[in-house]
Amino acid sequence: MAAQPLVTFDRVTKRFGDFTAIDDLTLDIFEREFFALLGPSGCGKTTLLRLLAGFEAPDEGRVLLGGEDLAGVPPYRRPVNMMFQSYALFPHLTVAGNIAFGLKQDRLPKAEIAERVDEMLALVQLGALAQRKPDQLSGGQRQRVALARSLAKRPKVLLLDEPLAALDRKLREETRFELKELQARLATTFVIVTHDQDEAMTVADRIAVMDHGRIAQVGVPAEIYEQPNSRWVAEFVGDVNLIEGRVTTVYPSFVLLERDGLRLRVAATAVVSPGTTAWAALRPEKISIAHEASDSAENGAAGIVTDIGYLGTVSRYKVRLDCGLVVEAAMMNASRRASQTIGVNDRVWLSWTPEAGVLLTR
Repeated sequence: MAAQPLVTFDRVTKRFGDFTAIDDLTLDIFEREFFALLGPSGCGKTTLLRLLAGFEAPDEGRVLLGGEDLAGVPPYRRPVNMMFQSYALFPHLTVAGNIAFGLKQDRLPKAEIAERVDEMLALVQLGALAQRKPDQLSGGQRQRVALARSLAKRPKVLLLDEPLAALDRKLREETRFELKELQARLATTFVIVTHDQDEAMTVADRIAVMDHGRIAQVGVPAEIYEQPNSRWVAEFVGDVNLIEGRVTTVYPSFVLLERDGLRLRVAATAVVSPGTTAWAALRPEKISIAHEASDSAENGAAGIVTDIGYLGTVSRYKVRLDCGLVVEAAMMNASRRASQTIGVNDRVWLSWTPEAGVLLTR
């Protein structure tokens, strides 16, 4: 990433009546970055996109692009383009006509328009369908037409509002990788809005997790997943077991938590004091499940399997521990399901390493 951000939201606040959609938010996005705004419905992520596009104006703060304040600059004069969730294709225009529309509005020479349309058709692999109308295309093809139309004007920043939401699951998964590859080839800054964690983790260089108009955490996908900074982020991004306990001992490299006879040794990733309450965040895939108990008195517990969810590549086991806590563990299905040895009502032993858990204080 460049040393200076391409896009800056500087203490931006946006209200709609009594509702605060964006609350004193500061965020930097860098050139050639694929950046994801991730969060639940109503968290403000689409509003943030519209502020950058110029469809909304901030009540407080500044939105800067390339160091220049965008206040008062209308949408059509901003070097950004927005691809809407609905695609908003013109039904009376062909694929080529839809891609050319914005270029004609800018009164570019006909030869240049034709060249750019051909370039975009080749980019999204729709050259053979150039003369078809939108109603003659599949959902995935319409999505690519909308993408090509947005890219035709060569914006500095492409804004994508839930661009894959209308696609079926398999096509959506395939298109994620196509989108990431396309962004890398074009070296254009992409900002995508999504509530789909898998989508954000797949395409983005960095992710901003949003909640109630604020940034909860910003980081690369691995950091967001492996090192959440709060229980809310840990629960929103992926599946997690949150085990609350009392801090009994603090060492330089790890912390001991206790809860109803359960002893947890957790890497010291946060500052805590003895006697305070903290949480160990454990992802299901970090927990081992077996019939045989280990000798360690820490990071292990016995329980009964209450339910098993078979998800193809993995199976998820819900285990009620002897202390009453329900914990979820995951195991890769390396062998055929018929040969798996752990079943419902089996007594099992769960265990995990100190580094598997993340210590959280809020």
